[in-house]
Amino acid sequence: MSLSIESLGRWVGGVKRLWGIVNFLLAICLAMTVLITKLAQSSRHAAIAAGHGGADPAANCRCQGRCTDAVCGTGYSSGGDLQYSLCSGIHISSTSGAGQGLSLGVLNLAIVIPQMFVSVTSGPWDDLFGGGNLPAFIAGAVAAVASGVLALFMLPSPPADLPRPIAVGFH
Repeated sequence: MSLSIESLGRWVGGVKRLWGIVNFLLAICLAMTVLITKLAQSSRHAAIAAGHGGADPAANCRCQGRCTDAVCGTGYSSGGDLQYSLCSGIHISSTSGAGQGLSLGVLNLAIVIPQMFVSVTSGPWDDLFGGGNLPAFIAGAVAAVASGVLALFMLPSPPADLPRPIAVGFH
């Protein structure tokens, strides 16, 4: 996916639009994990009721999970690259004379601080909802939708006189 970001960005009309689309795709995938989990649980319960053991979910549930995970990887890959492409193209701090280094540093903090917040709160969050992680997937889907909306409607567009930034693949 990382290798095709530049081509896809041109195809959909810019990196900003691609980031918004990818966030909506990620939200759908995260929401699908809830459906697939419920189908797998139902499959297990039906197998136990029929006396067939039921340790593994049905093959179709495993296939759906793998396909959703593969599509989710598209969102993860793009999410790791597109912010840096946008940051290098927009130069948010260029008006202050700080340059691209400060922009990338602020972007790094914007990524790391939420990761630390999730790490600290994920255990109590899971315990609050009975030990499962489905509420976290739902919260992730909601956050991805919010991020997609913000990317499409609130993020400034790169200046027209600059060439479109190339995805650099920092993770």
